Amino acid sequence: MTRVSFAAVFFSLVAAVWSPQAAAADAWPSRPIRLVIPSAPGTGSDLVGRAMAERLSAALKQPVFVDNKPGGSGLIATRAVMSAPADGHTLLYTNASFTVMLAAMKPDLGIDFNKDLTPIALTVVGGVFLLVNPAFPAQNLKELIAEVKAHPDKYTYGSWGIGSNGHLTMEWLKRQTGMKTEHVAYKSMGTILTEMSTGILQIGWTDPVSSVPFIQTGRVKAIAVNGTVRTPQLPNLPTMGEQGYPFRPLGWHGMFAPAGTPPAIVERIHAEVNRVLATQELQALLVRMNLEPTPVWTTEQFRAMMARDLEDWKKIVTEANIKATD
Repeated sequence: MTRVSFAAVFFSLVAAVWSPQAAAADAWPSRPIRLVIPSAPGTGSDLVGRAMAERLSAALKQPVFVDNKPGGSGLIATRAVMSAPADGHTLLYTNASFTVMLAAMKPDLGIDFNKDLTPIALTVVGGVFLLVNPAFPAQNLKELIAEVKAHPDKYTYGSWGIGSNGHLTMEWLKRQTGMKTEHVAYKSMGTILTEMSTGILQIGWTDPVSSVPFIQTGRVKAIAVNGTVRTPQLPNLPTMGEQGYPFRPLGWHGMFAPAGTPPAIVERIHAEVNRVLATQELQALLVRMNLEPTPVWTTEQFRAMMARDLEDWKKIVTEANIKATD
């Protein structure tokens, strides 16, 4: 075979392999996109997901409609996306609590979020807040630890559920410090904030979105944020690490597709999501919501972070002997 004929055959084979994927990416989206969110309307993930859906609709010239599927620790939404056609027209907008934290709590879950879904884009990172009642005798993490240790079993602390970010972080902190305080699992963030503001609950963990009005009006007092970054609306609130207790695992939101989604479509969605995230309008919205927009992460970096976080959360769950309730 001559060099010319060999090259012609080679490039024709390459075109045969790649042209279907390229064509699929060019054709996507060919119909409305369903964005499944595993939380109720009005929550942090829902608000960010809706803001992104609105802007993606305009960018893609196709409707992107939100389908809220709360319940089952996020599994109702996750399984709905896992069973959808892998063509980029059904996406999942979820967070660390419903993926790596859930997998750490339930090793027999039967879902590998890095394989049974396709991680596409990391959108938001940040921590959760450690708050107290305004009358609580502590102004920082060191004083809170000292107060709780001085009065073993006097205080309880609240979070939005067993296996939540706040619950796992506090159990880690208890092991680092020797604090003794029992966990109370609440059904909603609003109830935690209300009971802390009225003194029924003294210590609690909440998300960085819904708690800001309570902090700014003095109805609760902020002690620390976990993770590695301060939040835009409360830049003076130090992280746990800045107060002597570095805590690596982050809270995050991200976009996923069903496993098997063609790589070219994944790349296209990744590019469109990050293009929308980079707009001044959405950046300003995230800051107003007290969320930290992320720099662009590749899909490989997103996968690696999920794998690392899963191991961190597993270690916390194992060492603290935390058991799922169902």
